[in-house]
Amino acid sequence: MPRRSRLVAGAGCALLPLLALTACGHDGADDARDGSFAGRPVSGTRHDGHDERAGHERDFRQAALPSGARLVITTQGGVRVTGTSGDVVRVEDTTLAHWDGEGGTRTLDLPCDEGDERARDNCGSMPLVHVPAGTSVTVRARNAGIDVSDVTGALTLSTVNGDVTVQDSGANRAEHHLVTRNGSVRATGLKARTVGAETVNGDVDLLCLNSPAALDGVTRNGSARVTLPAGAPAYATDATTVNGRSTVDLPAAAPGDAGHRLTLRTVNGDTEAHRG
Repeated sequence: MPRRSRLVAGAGCALLPLLALTACGHDGADDARDGSFAGRPVSGTRHDGHDERAGHERDFRQAALPSGARLVITTQGGVRVTGTSGDVVRVEDTTLAHWDGEGGTRTLDLPCDEGDERARDNCGSMPLVHVPAGTSVTVRARNAGIDVSDVTGALTLSTVNGDVTVQDSGANRAEHHLVTRNGSVRATGLKARTVGAETVNGDVDLLCLNSPAALDGVTRNGSARVTLPAGAPAYATDATTVNGRSTVDLPAAAPGDAGHRLTLRTVNGDTEAHRG
């Protein structure tokens, strides 16, 4: 496999175990109790959350997100998240969404119910959510992928039976945790202070635009590869495989130098670390 065909994955001060993945079924609170998370109703929806046209409960499609707040998205399917300017989180009009939370954390639940035509499209699909670019985003999905682009906050993304894909996201001091099982973790244009990427059956591929202090990429049946900037500093590197090859083209850190650390591990696959 060509060394540039897969751009690889990275790191974290410590790898998280595979996260427990749940799809929360909130009762559809429309706005925060303290009023700072005021929902903005779609046309034809009263402020009490009921649809005047259909005669049944309907949730707000967008809401203001306080500066520095953390957004948690839960879904039994997948989700696409893209960063935008402004302070509004917006869900596509065709997507049923429940809002909840107060203080520094807001939760957006994308419920799945095959028996409810309003929520049926959320099952196994990829609804689009627009978030303020610097928001810290946590996503817990299942049976579909997570696709994040242009989000400059910290990312904690986990799914089962789907890929985790990140494009042009993060910041120099952001901490990212990217986890799946039965899928690959792929990132390009990533900035971070630490990155932890983990899967069981799939590849871990990550292209970093900066030089994170710590990168960890772990898989079992797949390859783990990372590409760093051309001027990346020396790293204390631990790259191991059982059935594959390890290739490291990074300068080696002096003994005892813990300034930058890279760990790549797999059983059936290659481990590679390069400067681009």
